[in-house]
Amino acid sequence: MTGTLFSFGHGYSAQALSRLLTPQGWSIRGTTRDPAQSATVRASGAEPLIWPGQAPDLEGVTHLLISTAPKADGDPVLAGLRDEIAARAGQFEWVGYLSTTAVYGDHRGEWVDESTPATPTAERGKWRVQAEQQWQSVPGLPIHIFRLAGIYGPGRGPFSKLKRVGMRRIIKPGQVFSRIHVADIAQVLAASMAAPNPGAIYNVCDDEPVPPQDVIAYAAELQGLPLPPAVPFDEADLTPMARSFYNENKRVRNDRIKDELGVRLLYPDYRAGLEALMKDA
Repeated sequence: MTGTLFSFGHGYSAQALSRLLTPQGWSIRGTTRDPAQSATVRASGAEPLIWPGQAPDLEGVTHLLISTAPKADGDPVLAGLRDEIAARAGQFEWVGYLSTTAVYGDHRGEWVDESTPATPTAERGKWRVQAEQQWQSVPGLPIHIFRLAGIYGPGRGPFSKLKRVGMRRIIKPGQVFSRIHVADIAQVLAASMAAPNPGAIYNVCDDEPVPPQDVIAYAAELQGLPLPPAVPFDEADLTPMARSFYNENKRVRNDRIKDELGVRLLYPDYRAGLEALMKDA
């Protein structure tokens, strides 16, 4: 299967998808706000477009991907292009919106799945719920929502953090996070594009939610570096954004991407992902 993909906010995850699709013959256009990022967008196999600024041309587009971050007043793509997208709803074979597992809020370490009500506590989660609803409200649009866990992969992960002066392991008893390797995000999106199911919502995460200090410890072990000192959460000097992540504690199920899309994760846990990153380093 090939087609024409237009990607709004062609960042880390979207670039991984375009690197997967381009060799298959896809035509891809991706937006960036920063002209300095045009070369990076092009290197991923997509034709860059500066937006806001240049007018997006959706003629002939078969697939849409949206990974732009929402704001308090809603999704920026729909703010500028809702009428055109709605008028072209029947043109698109697949539309994907990249959301976040932050929409579930805090569940005290219990499991959540796609049927769990969205009850976000953090501002970023509330904005995502609003954006999800805005996309779902466009009549006839074949929307698919992907709720991503914490993203890591080449150039993004604990290895670079370990070399920073003052790196610590923040310890909050019972706290766990779910994660996903960017290559697995790409394969989930590609699998959905090959088997559209308009209205579907998918959690995109690996099999093993774990405490963040475990990931840092394993990364240090792989690099032969000393274990960073442990600091109790209550004593840690964290930014408001970092602290907000620790205010939500849940384990996220990923059965649907396996059962419905037939995805077999390349990196089913953080150990497999970090080991692969070490080999490619």
